[in-house]
Amino acid sequence: MKMAQLSTTSGVPVATIKYYLREGLLPAGEKSGPNQSLYGPDHLRRLRVIRGLLDVGGLSVTAARRVIDAIDSDLGLAHTFDIAQRTVSPQIDRKTLSPAAVAQVDEALSGWHVSPENPGRLAAARVLQTFAELGQPDLRGWVPGYAAAALAVAEADLDEVDARDDRESKTEMVVIGTVLGDALFAGLRRAAQEHVTATRYAGPPTPAAPTHSAAPTHSAAPTNL
Repeated sequence: MKMAQLSTTSGVPVATIKYYLREGLLPAGEKSGPNQSLYGPDHLRRLRVIRGLLDVGGLSVTAARRVIDAIDSDLGLAHTFDIAQRTVSPQIDRKTLSPAAVAQVDEALSGWHVSPENPGRLAAARVLQTFAELGQPDLRGWVPGYAAAALAVAEADLDEVDARDDRESKTEMVVIGTVLGDALFAGLRRAAQEHVTATRYAGPPTPAAPTHSAAPTHSAAPTNL
């Protein structure tokens, strides 16, 4: 298909497609003549990946290019996961974290195979450090619950990766799942919070508002009894 048709099919404006081509997010089409190229299903699929990363995942163009390069590479899945995680995670200097916060995270992650520079480990420690600074240092009942939920989510993530047949699909799921999985889990957490709040703190049913019947109408002429 020509670029105009690719634009119509994908819903992405031609100017935006040209921008993605210039930025290296979208591979070039097959040359069909002077200043003309043809595009196929792979380009349409890649456009949808790009839009997901930018619009839903909230990545910058630079970050999206980095993870797309990982999809197109021949790196192993573990290395691709590492690139995806570091791309979508804040960069935190371990020296800025309190030993107490790091120790609290490491206690929750006991037995896990996690590197010292894992961005999730550092991000969790920064969260706990912030809680301590706000006067909420004792989270012993909260952090283990989150760790257990995170482990279950990670198993679900890898189950989805393993369900794909080929390396490209697996790698794409690693990247897209890492980026969009954060948004999915945040959304489900919001819904779960409402559900648990409603079931845990539900009060007596709210009485229905009283209904009022319409006032009787009276004729202008007097009624003889």
